Amino acid sequence: MTMARPAPTTRFYPANGIDLAVHEWAPVADSKSGGAPLVFAHATGFHGRVFDSIIAAFPAHPAYAIDLRGHGQSRAGPIGDWRTMSSDVADFLGQAGLTGAVGIGHSMGAHTLLQVAADAPGRFARLVLFDPVILAPEFYAPGQPLYTAENPHPAIRRKRDFASPEAMIERFQSRDPYNLFAPRVFADYCRYGLTKAASGAGLELACAPEVEASVYASSRSNAGILDAAKTVDIPVLVVRAQHTDLNDFKSSPTWPELAAQLPQGTDLYRPDMTHFHPFQDPADAARIIAEWIEM
Repeated sequence: MTMARPAPTTRFYPANGIDLAVHEWAPVADSKSGGAPLVFAHATGFHGRVFDSIIAAFPAHPAYAIDLRGHGQSRAGPIGDWRTMSSDVADFLGQAGLTGAVGIGHSMGAHTLLQVAADAPGRFARLVLFDPVILAPEFYAPGQPLYTAENPHPAIRRKRDFASPEAMIERFQSRDPYNLFAPRVFADYCRYGLTKAASGAGLELACAPEVEASVYASSRSNAGILDAAKTVDIPVLVVRAQHTDLNDFKSSPTWPELAAQLPQGTDLYRPDMTHFHPFQDPADAARIIAEWIEM
């Protein structure tokens, strides 16, 4: 039976000119002690607290869920280089003195943790990467920008302002892809994904639309990620979701050959899941993590 975990403590770590917010859970006192630290990194447009349901399944482990820059409580402007996010995370791990951790990343967060593992050997002992945004080599070839100021990513048009988390829940709970999310994950996404509006009236998205759009626009910025992957000599599980011909958020962006580039990579193809696997079925995601930790 999953043991209840108290609410986390949120700490802030100086990193590249911002205060990086990290939500930290101590092991539950009456659980079996000695679990390796778990470090979670989220997808574009989300925040660390979307992992609460998964973290609840690991009471013996200290857990750290990062709000990547420009997301959640890590206040920052638009992002031009994904390596800045991996540098932020490496700074946090160093300040917290974490070594031998298990990194669990989703989408852009999975890309970030793999780069950190390359840049800071020893910080991670294992990685579980849910559908990392790491594409085939040709994606990173020099070419025209994906998006421009004149032709920005559609995320820039997201509704920004909400009267309350409940208003956000009501607006999106029946919409695709949010209707795929487990109820608690969706509620946590809304509850912790809003911040006090700059105008002082009501709430607004913690990840501003222009920040989210900038992450997508700069997704080719880390052209060295595949070379970095070849240097990460720890067990890495790449969990890939369904791949479709549709250009939507539910299809997997992950290069099917990614695991083969890793010295100790393992590929797990899950065509029954969309790109939002950890949100659709957090219990299944927790099972996958637990089995990888125990191997």
